[in-house]
Amino acid sequence: MAATRNLPCLSLEAAKIAAAAAEDKAKQMGIDFNIALVDSTLQLLHFVRMPNAKLTSVHISIDKAFTAAGHRLPTASYSGNKTFLPGGPAYGIHNSNGGRFMLIGGGIPITVDGAIVGAIGCSTGTPAQDVEVAMAGVEAVERFQRRKGGAKL
Repeated sequence: MAATRNLPCLSLEAAKIAAAAAEDKAKQMGIDFNIALVDSTLQLLHFVRMPNAKLTSVHISIDKAFTAAGHRLPTASYSGNKTFLPGGPAYGIHNSNGGRFMLIGGGIPITVDGAIVGAIGCSTGTPAQDVEVAMAGVEAVERFQRRKGGAKL
């Protein structure tokens, strides 16, 4: 048994590709978004604030990415789930991690070769719009990875 392990992380190049695809999707929708990418260590890797994105959504987008990468689930998994509503066994989880745990859709983990390498978080639209923009970023990384033939991100 080793004392250390390797942790695959999203590269800056892949993060920029994801952000560009998400930004393109946002432009198609006619909405300016905040787009955040974190690596598997939950640290901010890349951020885009489109000109008219809501200023109050800057940290929300970052925290959506943080939650998706750290909990290894899309943040939409928590929306409307009775487990996280008042009276549910996990009610209050949104107060964890210094209040950074997001229960609103728009944060999606990015997986490469079965490992979570990071996540994207988008915010300014409705939760469904945030998910749509984030998915554009995830899909761009998947295409990039296929073109690279499995090369490290």
